[in-house]
Amino acid sequence: MKIVAQYSENGKTLRVVEGDITERDVDAIVNAANSRLQHGGGVAGAIVRKGGRVIQEESDKIGCVPVGRAAMTGAGRLPAKRVIHAVGPRMGEGGEDEKLESAVLTSLELASSNSLKSVSMPAISSGIFGFPKDRCAKILVRSSLRFIRENPRTSLETIEFCLFDKETSGLFKSEVENLGAIK
Repeated sequence: MKIVAQYSENGKTLRVVEGDITERDVDAIVNAANSRLQHGGGVAGAIVRKGGRVIQEESDKIGCVPVGRAAMTGAGRLPAKRVIHAVGPRMGEGGEDEKLESAVLTSLELASSNSLKSVSMPAISSGIFGFPKDRCAKILVRSSLRFIRENPRTSLETIEFCLFDKETSGLFKSEVENLGAIK
């Protein structure tokens, strides 16, 4: 794992790391899920392959999660304690920016309401769902900053964006480095 950017405010840290989200030793990792919580491909498939079938079994009990919302399961054999399944939008369905922001905020609210201190999230919706990576970076980073500013008593101390490719980590790095200018 390599930290490529970091921003701290009021004892809370936003950071960008390059690496495999399934290897992150945090309280929760965020899974970029579909609304049926069927974890076959992409980040979701990797999480179930490494964490074990129990993650899919717990997801099956939850059932459907609307776009823009999130649900939480255990993490099986993963180093993380929990998995937050955030359902981001598919490009072209309408209202994508608002739905992605809602998925991020719901994930952070879920982590905070369960007294978690650290969460690691991928570039939700920017893979097979086709959401532009630059817009994804802006929405995830700014929504997370808004969350820590509006919830100063949150249990969350660290919100990280875990990315595995240089292009995406570069976009997130730029967003985090520009946070100091946002009031």
